Amino acid sequence: MYIPESFKEENPERLAALIRDNPFGMLITAPEGVPFITHLPFLLEPSAGKHGKLLGHMARANPQWRHFAPDTEVLAVFQGPHAYISPSWYLAPNVPTWNYAVAHARGIPRLIKDPAELDALVERLTQVHESEMPSPYQSEHADALRAKLLDMIVGFEIEITELQGKFKLSQNRSQEEQRSVIEGLNQADNPIAAAVAKLMSGT
Repeated sequence: MYIPESFKEENPERLAALIRDNPFGMLITAPEGVPFITHLPFLLEPSAGKHGKLLGHMARANPQWRHFAPDTEVLAVFQGPHAYISPSWYLAPNVPTWNYAVAHARGIPRLIKDPAELDALVERLTQVHESEMPSPYQSEHADALRAKLLDMIVGFEIEITELQGKFKLSQNRSQEEQRSVIEGLNQADNPIAAAVAKLMSGT
């Protein structure tokens, strides 16, 4: 990923927060040099290893898991908030641009073959996303049905070997212009634009 120095984000807590808040990422492999992408929800364990670990699962019918090989890296991409930046928000003539935050995680994948470990992963994913529901769903599948459903998916973990972040948030502009951009984003009546303004404010 191309990252100008002014937009480089290396704070592990900020990168972990971006992944946690935007867990639906892209898993990219390149068998025989041809990119293959699957869109998946992930769980991040930031304290596992040097850069953390990603957990996920996909349909067994999806051929991507067969791309996993020892010592072969995969790439997971997470898109944070992003918004159009109008040149009218600058103090001097300029051009339109886009502000955004992204994280790229490279790592070595490992298939989760133990049924109990896979079951625990699915349960964790469910609990994480159900925790914000007014009446959280409780799994009540019979053991035979649950086993059949688990047999239809493949679980995996990715030990992150490299974590890159690019937060393009007008850092190359003056403080006065940054404040003007934040004001423009907050007036856009758009929750994603407001999220970009929040990132720019460091809150």
